Amino acid sequence: MKHTKCYIPEYPRPQLVRTDWVNLNGEWAFGFEDVKAANALKGELPLKINVPFAYETELSGIHDEKMHPTVWYSKVISGKKGKRTLLNFDGADYITTVYVNGRLVGTHKGAYSRFTFDVTDYLTKAENVLTVRCDDDNNPIQVRGKQRWESQNFGCWYVQTTGIYKSVWLEYVDKTHLKSLKITPSLENYSVRFDCEVSKPAEDVEVRFDISFNGKHVQSAVVSACDIDSTVSVRLDSSKLTYQVEQWCHWNPALYDVDISVLKGGKVVDVLGSYFGLRDYRAENGKILFNTVPFYAKLLLDQGYWKESGITPPSEEAILKDIELCKQMGFNGVRKHQKVEDERFFYYADILGFTVWCELPSNHWASDTATQDIAREWMEIVRQNYNHPSLVTWVVFNESWGVRNIYLNEAQQNLATGLYYLTKSFDTMRPVISNDGWVHAKSDILTLHHYEQNGEKFYGFYDQFYKLVEGDAGTFQHLPFAQNYEYEGQPIIMSEFGGTAYVRDTDNECWGYGVGVKNDEEFLNRFGSLIEAIKKMNISGYCYTQVTDVEQEVNGLLTPDRSTKLPVEEIAKRT
Repeated sequence: MKHTKCYIPEYPRPQLVRTDWVNLNGEWAFGFEDVKAANALKGELPLKINVPFAYETELSGIHDEKMHPTVWYSKVISGKKGKRTLLNFDGADYITTVYVNGRLVGTHKGAYSRFTFDVTDYLTKAENVLTVRCDDDNNPIQVRGKQRWESQNFGCWYVQTTGIYKSVWLEYVDKTHLKSLKITPSLENYSVRFDCEVSKPAEDVEVRFDISFNGKHVQSAVVSACDIDSTVSVRLDSSKLTYQVEQWCHWNPALYDVDISVLKGGKVVDVLGSYFGLRDYRAENGKILFNTVPFYAKLLLDQGYWKESGITPPSEEAILKDIELCKQMGFNGVRKHQKVEDERFFYYADILGFTVWCELPSNHWASDTATQDIAREWMEIVRQNYNHPSLVTWVVFNESWGVRNIYLNEAQQNLATGLYYLTKSFDTMRPVISNDGWVHAKSDILTLHHYEQNGEKFYGFYDQFYKLVEGDAGTFQHLPFAQNYEYEGQPIIMSEFGGTAYVRDTDNECWGYGVGVKNDEEFLNRFGSLIEAIKKMNISGYCYTQVTDVEQEVNGLLTPDRSTKLPVEEIAKRT
């Protein structure tokens, strides 16, 4: 495994790395809603919690699964003389309010995107009291994914996540620094475009990009940062080059390193590291094309849950292990389901050549407020993860959750289609799926979900596909398109199927799809028959449910602790 030049272990933002940072993960003071605000603002909280693990989890040190509407955190932080201090939250659910030394800094609404506060002007001494309040509830209107909104787990919904559940960290910067960077590679002309924003644009501010590959310099470019947004494109195939331009793909994850310098008046005031992959992934003429070549997606549905830590990876090693196990079982990617994964997952997918679908965690009731919040949070998610070459597909809705009347409801159709085009306005590189599974509005890929457990019957369902797209659902639960939308020759992917229940020592509270199998042989026969049925369908791929068992679900290929239920080589033979 080859890391990028800018890699730092445990660094939360691997696509834009600064060395001058402080990880705030670890022990914080903590309290529930019964704490008085005046005490919380002074850091006087009765409990201890291990950040970034939510209080509901074992690794938090608290492990209380009851819903608490308000939680408080406190920790002492320090600034750095002559530098601005940026406070970063990679994920906190749902409304986060930040105070320093009792003064309000700001508020963020949402759960699945990074947000940052400049706290410099609130620091008054060597050690300062940082207080964080998070408010959450069981409202199904808010974006929540697989988090339950009842007091107990039910169906395929699990224990809720409240408060800080991803890394919290400080970085120290000059008042003139890089705020954002969008990296767009082009396989068509072997180039890369950098769109950057600096904090203080001025006539004497420049941003320099030095590109290297395998330690050898490739190209450099400098762009003036006199405006809010600046753009520069760099060709990678100059006649002066003495190497073959490399493409990123799943069997050869070639990555270019980028050293970034912000200069003011000729002096370097900010230094960062990044990287990119030269690749093209598109839906075209009924096929998925990866670097212009037809690609067959062999994906696993990945809920990204751990028994001891919920939706928070317990360690960086755990992230790596998940990807390695999926690859060993013969899969070339995952559909991250109803969560936005820790960005370090995308990093390891980048360096290992593993494709990832990124999906908006669903709300479950429609409303005007939900529409407004979804649009804002979704674009934060898209912007944050855009640069990762492993990310190949965006999924807006899943199985009509949050748009449950989309077949007939024009407003819900417009929301799904509007988010499709809103995503495309920022990202023209990737396919976008409006409603994964069925009842699509505008969509680049037609995805279908079907949990038939008999391979022969499963294939028979596909035989009826053209009746399906013409409006005859037959035995299928849903039609593939909403009213006034129709099949336009999109690539087809069976993006959920299987989900076969298999656990040796089960009880009545566990479930999976179909009648559970009794032994390894029965599971492998059923798994193999379903995969073979899909392979005969002449479609663009599949996504099997799922990587691991999750809480009450026992339909994973792995147990919650990532032990294998069956030999990985036996799974790989059939995928």
